[in-house]
Amino acid sequence: MLHLRLIVPSDRTSAVLTLLEGDASVTHLVLLSGAARDPVGDVILCDVAREGASAVLSALRDLNIPAAGSIAAENIDLLMSDAGDKAERDAPGLSNDAVVWEEVEQRVSDEIELSATYLVFLTVATIIAAIGVLLDQPILIVGAMVVGPDFGPLAALCVGMVQRRRKMAVRAAVALVVGFPVAMVLTLAAVWLLAAADLVSRSMLLAERPLTDFIWRPDALSWVVGFLAGIAGIVSLTSAKSGALVGVLISVTTVPAAANVSVAVAFGVFDEAWGSTVQLVVNVAAIIVGGVLTLLVQRMFWRRRALQPQRTSTARRVAARARREARQSGRAAE
Repeated sequence: MLHLRLIVPSDRTSAVLTLLEGDASVTHLVLLSGAARDPVGDVILCDVAREGASAVLSALRDLNIPAAGSIAAENIDLLMSDAGDKAERDAPGLSNDAVVWEEVEQRVSDEIELSATYLVFLTVATIIAAIGVLLDQPILIVGAMVVGPDFGPLAALCVGMVQRRRKMAVRAAVALVVGFPVAMVLTLAAVWLLAAADLVSRSMLLAERPLTDFIWRPDALSWVVGFLAGIAGIVSLTSAKSGALVGVLISVTTVPAAANVSVAVAFGVFDEAWGSTVQLVVNVAAIIVGGVLTLLVQRMFWRRRALQPQRTSTARRVAARARREARQSGRAAE
């Protein structure tokens, strides 16, 4: 379940309470009149089943609560309550499958800044993968995948496209379009430095590398792996499961390919560089397609399950009444 803390202007408290009391997925409702000081208003606390949380949050936004007050939500790790159990039973679907769209958007928004930290992690991951390619060592490839931060921007791009959040999608695309070239150029320089120090050589790249040669040989399975990675990543993100392992799965199709491009260019093996580039583009495209389709299916499913008429009639009626009251008060002020 989620715990909600709302700061509500006193003139909208009645509408919010009516909304929350009319939703079967909401329980443990508490009103602290006049408790909020900045912004000024009433504090309302409640718990809501994850399955119904997105509908409740959407209705609260229709009441313009974020602009006039605030909405804060946090996951409840332990809840011992018969009322809470009843709210989860009355909510549609299963908690583990529930998608709280506002939570998803907030989570991915934190992962799309083109910051120095992001560039450092992506560059370090690409350099580690480049060494793994030259040594034909999968363990180094796995290490690079753990470090790689590209899961965040890829997920944010999918969410931005599906939710029509243009700014989010643009920022995510910039993080990818700028981040990968920067990491690849720095990896190219690192490979030259390692070659100058006689730690790596062109012969290592041209040698048989049975464990890592898939990185620069794209085929139909490359698309399949990327597509499945996109599905797994988005399901992990929307179901509030840990994304660490899924981040590794995502990076297996991106960071190693980018690293192999840099290594091949550094040693002038341009056919391999081209193959790695195609692999990178195919995998990124497949991840995005898989992620977008997964989000579309989830949105369609939860619109049918979580936004059923009996659940939303109260929310719509309260929101409509609040809008009418706002218009009437505006006319009265004039």
